[in-house]
Amino acid sequence: MQKQEVTEEVKKPRDGADILVQALHDQGVDIIFGYPGGAVLQIYDAMYRNPIRHILTRHEQGAIHAAEGYARVTNKPGVVIATSGPGATNLVTGIADAMIDSIPLVVFTGQVATSVIGTDAFQEADIMGITTPITKHNYQVQDVRDIPRIVQEAFHIANTGRKGPVLIDFPKNVSQTLFTDGDMPETPDEIYLPGYQPTYKPNYLQIQKAIQAISLAKKPLVLAGAGVLFADAREELTEFIEKYKLPVINTLLGLGSIYGQHELFYGMAGMHGTVTANDAITQCDLLINIGARFDDRLTGNLATFAPNAKIIHIDIDPAEIGKNVPTDIPIVADAKEALKALLKKEFDAPDTIAWLEYLDEQDKEFPLWYDEDPNEIMPQQAMEAIQKITNGDAIVTTDVGQHQMFAAQYYKLNNPHDWVTSGGLGTMGFGFPAAIGAQFAKPEKKVISICGDAGFQMTAQELALLKEFNLPVKIVILNNACLGMVRQWQETFYEERYSQSLMPIQPDFVKLADAYGVKGYLIEKLEDMEATLTEAINSDEPVLIDLRVKQQSSVYPMVAPGKGLHEMIGVKKL
Repeated sequence: MQKQEVTEEVKKPRDGADILVQALHDQGVDIIFGYPGGAVLQIYDAMYRNPIRHILTRHEQGAIHAAEGYARVTNKPGVVIATSGPGATNLVTGIADAMIDSIPLVVFTGQVATSVIGTDAFQEADIMGITTPITKHNYQVQDVRDIPRIVQEAFHIANTGRKGPVLIDFPKNVSQTLFTDGDMPETPDEIYLPGYQPTYKPNYLQIQKAIQAISLAKKPLVLAGAGVLFADAREELTEFIEKYKLPVINTLLGLGSIYGQHELFYGMAGMHGTVTANDAITQCDLLINIGARFDDRLTGNLATFAPNAKIIHIDIDPAEIGKNVPTDIPIVADAKEALKALLKKEFDAPDTIAWLEYLDEQDKEFPLWYDEDPNEIMPQQAMEAIQKITNGDAIVTTDVGQHQMFAAQYYKLNNPHDWVTSGGLGTMGFGFPAAIGAQFAKPEKKVISICGDAGFQMTAQELALLKEFNLPVKIVILNNACLGMVRQWQETFYEERYSQSLMPIQPDFVKLADAYGVKGYLIEKLEDMEATLTEAINSDEPVLIDLRVKQQSSVYPMVAPGKGLHEMIGVKKL
């Protein structure tokens, strides 16, 4: 990687912190999200002298979620830095979120001096022990000469194989260690990690078995997950399904891996998936999973999942294959390489005409639905309006909950890498700072953060960044004055005992935005909604929209806990 030019004054590293900052330049890092503190002051001083763009978030959680948003839309590692102790522990939720959703991050945490590690020194926390289960790998730098190698390895590990977070713990005295010219460490020419060699190319015999199974199938189905996006394989996936006329569905995190209005796309599967997508899984005789991990929110009751299907599972992580669902044809490979191998071999296409006709009929008979209310705005109406205004050409971020599911159901994405959500961990407070990271990464794109009123309040302080950098993020709060998904479950499964899920006291979000110098809009009437949303979304400035929606609205259809995909509730036939 080409080194960034720096001034003569700072060209020679003077201490461990200088070595670190130069190593970041060598990796092509163009932005860091972070929050300073005592254990990382030496590093911040080095960044002052050898500048890398740094975004001072207002909480470490904001920093790591912003880095996740950056990583998700660029498909390269986001970089975070925080001080020792509470600074480091405030990153833990974001690290766990990135781990389960395979988001590449390189996280730097300050640490107390090596001489006092283990003595309960001021702001000491065993961040290595805390994060070992939730990182792909972690390091604690003991020798300043190891810094270039460790940084190089960390970026390589984070962004190869199944992507994920790597943490580097940086004791204060290591960053302060001084150098003479003759002792200056250099970045190794090659990365040597004999125990880490991800498999990218598929096994030829397994590809042959997959081809034979596809040729013989009567009801084949492609399930495309986030692995397709991480491999930048949308083009290959589209060519594959079009060539062999294969229906395709998505996981929640796989949305955007196929054009959202493609004629062969039948929606998202899982707990709040479309009737057609879930029925397709139940009826298919061959399920081709590309880059998805068969999580519980996708499968429902495993005993009834894809009961008639032979399973092909393509995944770069061998640990995922056969972990939840028995696999007939395992293919350990990068999604792009596997699809290229399948496309390279000419084979007889299965006859899917009757199968596609059946799915088209299901799609017509069982569309997404909701009952309109003449006195209140339905959240589905809000998402339909946002879809209409943007025509599917915006980056959309969400937290977790009802608003997330409404966005997944009703927003039809045009492009890959435009869907940024917290899937596996389901992190409230994720969506807004993730939108900030996405906007920094893609300043030319429209970025819309769909939030719930509860989750937004967890990271609302990051409004300061919108004003400071004039980031034109559009925050749409679907405000139902409650924990929407919790309330829905209490209504459905707990006989309407709304225990601590209603929030009658809310801030005035428009005034809150104004306090940070951000323009706010309040939408309470359906007749005002589309015009106000159009004005706000098409503006060139940051805005917050407090959109009041019906509290008693629910996300349907739904697979109840413990039930199979064929047992959806809230299904309505036209």
